[in-house]
Amino acid sequence: MKQSTRHILMIRPVGSSFNPETALSNPFQQITSWDPSLALRRTQEEFDSFVAALRAKGVEVEVVEDTLVPGKPDAVFPNNWVSFHEDGTVILYPMMAPSRRRERRVDVIERLRKKFVVREVIDLSRHEKDGKYLEGTGSIVFDHVNQVAYACGSPRTDKDLFFQLCQLLKYRPVYFHAYDEQGKEIYHTNVMMCVGVDFAIVCLASITDLADKKNVIDNLRDTDHAIIEITMDQLHHFAGNMLVLDTQDGPSLLVASRQAVDSLTQEQKQSLSSYAELTALPISTIEMLGGGSARCMMAEIFLPKR
Repeated sequence: MKQSTRHILMIRPVGSSFNPETALSNPFQQITSWDPSLALRRTQEEFDSFVAALRAKGVEVEVVEDTLVPGKPDAVFPNNWVSFHEDGTVILYPMMAPSRRRERRVDVIERLRKKFVVREVIDLSRHEKDGKYLEGTGSIVFDHVNQVAYACGSPRTDKDLFFQLCQLLKYRPVYFHAYDEQGKEIYHTNVMMCVGVDFAIVCLASITDLADKKNVIDNLRDTDHAIIEITMDQLHHFAGNMLVLDTQDGPSLLVASRQAVDSLTQEQKQSLSSYAELTALPISTIEMLGGGSARCMMAEIFLPKR
């Protein structure tokens, strides 16, 4: 299996705004007094520049415009509602916030069918009625090459559902808990962890249970991953929210936000650059209002091409 791809889905926002529903479990969101039209303009400018930069590097970006109705303030983060797998499987995920459930769009999958092979759609959204949530590759960080899946428990990541999905995909589950300085659960695993083919970025300080920490470290080392540790402060600058992408002819990219890369030490930058081209993109408005960063904006497409 491949760990990275050069095909991604991104959703261009048309009504992006601060979502008070998701802010209850996402301390990264910051409310502003900006006029909504200004916030939207800045968000769209950042999004368009992000897409243009990736396309210039040889990444194939499938851009789908969001719809105004129904309103979806977090539509720019599609990785939470869908994942596309190498065997042609598409998985739809149960979302905690009712406003985010509207992001699941059948028309997006049908559009992708024209270019990619979709053999099966597995819809897990039925678990929402039981209060069980698993928010895609926000909740789960996949090591596809070694068929290992990492997840830190939170209100958005149900343990039983995570284990069920791992059994379905035949991945080994690595479940643990991670907390911020106030003892609050980290809301998404991909905020504190990124896994490439041969390296992993992890905020080990957030894993306070020694057995949990050992389990994560052992699994990464057993799969020959070099561990690049980030601090809690760097976590709050989205340094864990990165994604490796392939390009058509050039080196692989390690895509991150500008503030994430700026938070790294020179030693960390040098280490990461030995694995992929560190690519910093300015998305401060999206990070501030949405509480998510570069990785959250990209849903990888591993589906076979037609």
